[in-house]
Amino acid sequence: MTERRSIIVTGAGSGIGKATAETFLAAGWNVGLIGRRADRLHPIAEPHGAAALALPCDVTDEAAVDDAFDRATARWGRIDVLFNNAGRNLAPATPDMVSPADFRAMIDVNVTGLFLCARAAFARMRSQSPQGGRIINNGSISAHVPRPGTIAYTAAKHAVTGITRSLSLDGRRFGIACGQIDIGNAATQMTARMASGVMQADGSVRQEPLMDVLAVAETVMHMATLPEGANVQFITVMATEMPFIGRG
Repeated sequence: MTERRSIIVTGAGSGIGKATAETFLAAGWNVGLIGRRADRLHPIAEPHGAAALALPCDVTDEAAVDDAFDRATARWGRIDVLFNNAGRNLAPATPDMVSPADFRAMIDVNVTGLFLCARAAFARMRSQSPQGGRIINNGSISAHVPRPGTIAYTAAKHAVTGITRSLSLDGRRFGIACGQIDIGNAATQMTARMASGVMQADGSVRQEPLMDVLAVAETVMHMATLPEGANVQFITVMATEMPFIGRG
C-alpha cells in the first residue's frame, strides 16, 4: 500500500484554497487546512477523519504558523508539499488614494505571511527523513502585468516571484523544489466582480471571462505530483479569453 502523502494548504477556507484542499483529499492525500476562520475549515475537514486537519491560523503570526506546521507534522510525520495560497486584495485605487496602512496590511499578508509559511515548511522539509519536499506559491498574472489601481497587490505579487526564485535556489541542497502558479480569473468570490465589469488599461470598464476554479486545483496537483528531480518553476493558468496577452 502506498503511503499517503501530505500537503498543507493556506487560505483553505474558500475559493482556490478550498477547491485545492478538496481535490487533494479526493486523491487520497493528507491535507492540513490553514485559514483564519475555523468555522470554514472544520466542515471541509470533518468528513475526512484523520486525513484532514483544520489548522485555524493567521499567516502573519509567526508563532501561530509554527504551531500549525508542528501539529501537521505530529499528525502525519512529514510535510511533502505546501501550497502557499493565502492572500488578500484591496479595492482599486490610484496610488495617492491608497493609505500606507492598507499598503502595509497587503504586504503583511501576501508577502510576510507567505514567507512565514514557506519558512516553516522549509525547516521541516530540511529536517525530515527522507529530506525534501515542494513549495508551490500562488502568484498572479499581476506578478507580470498590473491592473489599473492595484499598486499594493502588484508590488506584493512581484515580491512573491522573488521569494519563489530564492526558495528554488536555497532549496536545491535539501531536495526542496519551489514553483509558482500565476492565476488569471478563476471563478471565486474574490473575482465575482469581473463578471459585471472591471477597469481596463484604457479606462473603460468591461466584463471579463472566468474559468472554473478546479482548473487551478488540478494544475496544483500536477505540480505537486511530478517525479523527484522535476519541477514546474512557473506556470500560468488563466481564462482563455481574458485580457492578459496584449493587456493595455
